[in-house]
Amino acid sequence: METNWNESQPIYRQLRDRVVAMILEGVLADGDPLPSVRSVAAEYRLNPLTVLKGYQQLVDEQLVEKRRGRGMFVSEGARRALLKGERQRFLEDEWPRIAATIQRLGFDMTELLQAAENAPAAEPTTLAPMRATAADEETPRD
Repeated sequence: METNWNESQPIYRQLRDRVVAMILEGVLADGDPLPSVRSVAAEYRLNPLTVLKGYQQLVDEQLVEKRRGRGMFVSEGARRALLKGERQRFLEDEWPRIAATIQRLGFDMTELLQAAENAPAAEPTTLAPMRATAADEETPRD
């Protein structure tokens, strides 16, 4: 996970969005455990309550379930539910702007398909530890 936080959005929301991306990309599958609140807080020097708040949003959205004494796990059908919502959001919010740009620039389907084939593969989203830098050695953030 990136340790450079976007100042325009709360950190707990960025954590939540990162887990959602991991579910959508298949990095986390149904039934997979999430990293513990303590380990994420320690690794990224965050207040555990910040991590818990991000995880709690996922529970509230029924994407993650708490198992007492065992941790938090991706709920059955979470990816399917997220895909449905994200696809609809893309088609309603992002596609009209993209389609207008395509039309304005005069692309044809052949050009677009070729560009898609040549595009670099996206890096999978992870919660894997990153090496700390001197800038990361500050006090915990929340």
